[in-house]
Amino acid sequence: MKILVILAHPDESSFNHAVAKTAIQVLENNGHEVISHDLYKEHFDAILPKSEILKKAKVSHDIKEYCRELADADGIIIVHPNWWGQPPAILKGYIDRVFRPGVAYEFAEGDSGEGVPVGLLRARIALVFNTSNTRLEREMEVFGDPLQSLWKQGIFDLCGVKRFHRRMFSVVVTSTTLQRQVWLEEVQKIVGSYFPGVISRAQAV
Repeated sequence: MKILVILAHPDESSFNHAVAKTAIQVLENNGHEVISHDLYKEHFDAILPKSEILKKAKVSHDIKEYCRELADADGIIIVHPNWWGQPPAILKGYIDRVFRPGVAYEFAEGDSGEGVPVGLLRARIALVFNTSNTRLEREMEVFGDPLQSLWKQGIFDLCGVKRFHRRMFSVVVTSTTLQRQVWLEEVQKIVGSYFPGVISRAQAV
């Protein structure tokens, strides 16, 4: 399987980077093809220009490649911190520019855009790993966990990816080395359960 891993955190020593690295290691160990992007390291341009808005708009070679990878992916993993109940702006810009009409979704024939979109993504599984410095109880009671509805209903359901799992790790700022190791072991289990080892033809014989 082709698995797309998208990381959005500016600090290479962050726990987000450790989560992404762990996920990639599990995928590779299980025989999957991994396409990964560290959006900050790549200096992804998050600004959606007017010229790219329409479905038939011409986009740059780089955006075409991002779109091709998204369309070809059998699974998607997103890793990012919870900033103000939202993903970092660079990741929002990735969604704006890459989850394009004609790539991630489209409207039915005769629909001018006011109806319900039809999901186009090939991927059937999406995992999202978040970090937060807010206790889970407070997140639910005060904020209502906006990232859950954003990623599940607002993005992946809309784009046709129905199998979804999200895990929020908190509180990261006060977590110990031991706690982070336990969390990374959980990442291994989650990724391994959704993307188990690939059986080669030689093994199957």
